[in-house]
Formats: sequence, structure tokens, C-alpha cells
Amino acid sequence: MSKVPPKTVGLATAPSGTWVQTERAAHERWAKLIGSHPKAAALMHVIVGNMGRHNALVASVPNLQRMMGCSRNTALRAINVLKEQNWIEVRQLGGVGTTNAYIVNDRVAWTGSRDGIRYSLFSAAVLVSDDEQPDKAEIGAQPPLERVPALYPGDRQLPTGNGLDPPTQPPLVGLEPDLPAQVKEPHGPHD
Repeated sequence: MSKVPPKTVGLATAPSGTWVQTERAAHERWAKLIGSHPKAAALMHVIVGNMGRHNALVASVPNLQRMMGCSRNTALRAINVLKEQNWIEVRQLGGVGTTNAYIVNDRVAWTGSRDGIRYSLFSAAVLVSDDEQPDKAEIGAQPPLERVPALYPGDRQLPTGNGLDPPTQPPLVGLEPDLPAQVKEPHGPHD
């Protein structure tokens, strides 16, 4: 059995589509950012290129630094520049740690609907790395997960096989059903 080589960095959920929209004014600002803070501009490209349809990306600092090919301090400085200049909003996940949600200013770039990003309410693509996982040696060797069939709008279930007989229960002695009655039986002298 051949083992599939694990990916080192990849999205746990695919971003919606392959297109990202931007404003011309944002491109002009981005060009200036490249001149003044090239690593911050590069990080902005990494985040925008991987964000989900609600303009957010969840990633660890080590993953971002690997994607940028820089040191931890350089990645942290780039994040701070982007925060200070209102390119992104950063929301910490959990009490401590290095994983955050990076929410892109929707006046810069967007993939979903244009209505504003809500403070601390977002959906995000998650950027994960094999070497951050506790079971990294087993990745790719696990049995497949159970697949639960789902119906989507417009789908119809197609029955297959003989199926099961309808459930039945034998009547209790003395309480047998007398329905359906075919003929009305007389109960007295006036019937």
C-alpha cells in the first residue's frame, strides 16, 4: 500500500470560487503598502488569496510565516501593520495561542456579498498545517469517515431495493380490531 505524501499547508474548507473582487482605490493603497511595508503587502495577498466567502481566514502565525517565508517576528510585524492601517481586523480564537481569525476590510477585497462585515460575527476558511496536528504521523492513513447522504434543494430521493414491510403489531387477545366494518350489523329490535 503506497502512502500519499501529506500536504504541509492547506485549506480545511475551500474558499468559495476562485475570484476575489477589489476596488481600484484599494489597489492604489496596496501599491503604496508594497513600497513602505513589503511583508505586510505580501501577507495581505496570502490572507485575501485564502479567505472564505465572508472575508475571513483562520490561521496560526506559524502557518502564515511559512506561507510568507519569513520569521515569526516579521509575520507579527506584518500583522500589526495591517491592523493599524485598517486592512484587516484580528479576532483571537480561544484564551491564549497563536491562532486568529483575520477579517479583511470589505472596502479592500471581498468574495461574498458586499454588505458589511459584522464585528466578531464571521464565517472563515481555516488554514491548517500537518505539522501542527498531534496525529501528524497518521495523516493520510486513517480510514475514511462515514458518509452521510444529504439532499440539497431540488434533489429528490430515489428509492432502491425491496424496502421493508410496514411495521405491524399483533392485536391483544380480546381487543382485536373490528374495523373496517363492511356491513352495519343490527344491535337491537329497531335496527
